[in-house]
Amino acid sequence: MSTDLHWFKSSYSGSEGGDCVEVALTWSKSSYSGSQGGDCVEVATCPHTVHIRDSKDLTVPALAVSPDTWTSFVAFAAS
Repeated sequence: MSTDLHWFKSSYSGSEGGDCVEVALTWSKSSYSGSQGGDCVEVATCPHTVHIRDSKDLTVPALAVSPDTWTSFVAFAAS
């Protein structure tokens, strides 16, 4: 499991600096990721969103889906 936090600024923060909130996600790496670094997926869960990213290329934006969508995807992938 990855314990790296990814900080991002709230979309409510203005471009002039003002009061803002930064949020951190806790990412977890797939249990199917081997120690040799193969293709890996990491997820970070929030109450209303599941964030998914490629652990090998953190420059690519994460995908955000609803928990129901994520559950459906995992069930489909497992079948």
